Amino acid sequence: MLTDPIADMLTRIRNANAVRHANVEMPASKLKLEIAKLLHSEGFIRGFQLVGKGRILRIRLKYNAQREPVLQGLKRVSKPSQRIYRRKTEIPRVLGGLGVAIISTSHGMMTGHDAMRRGIGGEVLGYIW
Repeated sequence: MLTDPIADMLTRIRNANAVRHANVEMPASKLKLEIAKLLHSEGFIRGFQLVGKGRILRIRLKYNAQREPVLQGLKRVSKPSQRIYRRKTEIPRVLGGLGVAIISTSHGMMTGHDAMRRGIGGEVLGYIW
């Protein structure tokens, strides 16, 4: 049993990215699927799919023409031991707007930019750049 499945997901992606794997697989959950949707919509990964009767999430990593990863970094912010919540006026900008903050709000999972535009705050799950 994992105590922090989101940190496990980000670590698996970070490790697969470091050794230039094409795909990375992990146990699926609704939360991980929402994070994968955000990564795909922001252009950090090529795609994702559920395999094995929906029990495994497969993420296809994205690389540029020189075979360098598009996804440069991932950081878990809010943890089970210390939750980090931010108001709509306190949502962080990652690398001056070049990165993305993943925010879990009452309106669902969204990027920090979308949360600022909608005027809602929430739990800051992590940063991606």
